[in-house]
Amino acid sequence: MTFQDELINWYRINKRDLPWRHTNDAYTIWLSEVILQQTRVEQGLPYFNKFLENFPTVNDFARATEAKVLKLWQGLGYYSRGRNMHATAQTVMNDYHGIFPNLHDELIKLKGIGEYTAAAISSFSSGEARAVVDGNVFRVLSRYYGIDTPINSPAGKKKFFTLANELLYQDDPALYNQAIMEFGAMQCKPKSPNCGICPLNQTCYAFSHKMVNELPVKLKKTAQKHRYINYFICFDGEKVLVRERQAGDVWQHLYDFPSVETLAHENTDSSLFTALVKKTFGNASDFELISSKKHVLTHQIIHVQFFALKNYIFNFSIQKELNWVSLSKLDELPQPKVIHDFVQEYFCSDNME
Repeated sequence: MTFQDELINWYRINKRDLPWRHTNDAYTIWLSEVILQQTRVEQGLPYFNKFLENFPTVNDFARATEAKVLKLWQGLGYYSRGRNMHATAQTVMNDYHGIFPNLHDELIKLKGIGEYTAAAISSFSSGEARAVVDGNVFRVLSRYYGIDTPINSPAGKKKFFTLANELLYQDDPALYNQAIMEFGAMQCKPKSPNCGICPLNQTCYAFSHKMVNELPVKLKKTAQKHRYINYFICFDGEKVLVRERQAGDVWQHLYDFPSVETLAHENTDSSLFTALVKKTFGNASDFELISSKKHVLTHQIIHVQFFALKNYIFNFSIQKELNWVSLSKLDELPQPKVIHDFVQEYFCSDNME
């Protein structure tokens, strides 16, 4: 039995029942593929259901505000994906008469759709013969064929994409693509795969050479940058002061609070920190630490402190992105996860009573 036949037979027995596998609608498949980038199925499925419920058609998505899209996206990270999806939906309405493309060469032109996503959508929606190569496919091919070229190197990507296309099951590309991706997700897992029951173990290079834990090879990432952000919570009656984050940094167009960034978390009792707060917030004379958190991003680790601030003066002509909002409005605004978690803990607890 061939490599492809083994994978397809395994898939037919073991595949998960996922909603996007019951349709060939390109729009629905696009939703699932973009949401599941950098996201486990277990985490992404509720988001997929939520997006499809709010935006059952690409027209509904295109007509939504960016704020609503980002609010629904909240917690998934990589917020540029949500913004790109919104732009793509509008492009489909304007340039494709509301009909979502289902062929690779048209899909690749759309914002936020790269080689993997274009291949996946075209394969699953139209049966186009395009190999889909994600992290699961890299892992299966690397282990089975004993390829130690780093998967995140230019040479590695070229080698794996060439091999994946050579192996593509031409009679049913979509079925084969689903099978190898599912096999990598459920059987040939990154850690502790159950090789003893694997249908490919007799011909797998990594298994026979005891290299399962060494493959695939990946070049080390650059060290993550540490940032220290001090947020200040300011009230005016029933309203709280928020800031819309601007372009040029993380969390573009999401909402957080006025802040001061430092090189490290300063001693909050120090005269240096007090002077910095007063310089930024005018006549600030009283602040209290109420929470600390750490938020890990791909290239940054952000250390966050939240302070309750009293007796302050803001220069709104300088900081135009600041606005007072009610607590109910705050709940509607898209927020970074670290801010959302704080809001849920602080504004929806006994602290506000």
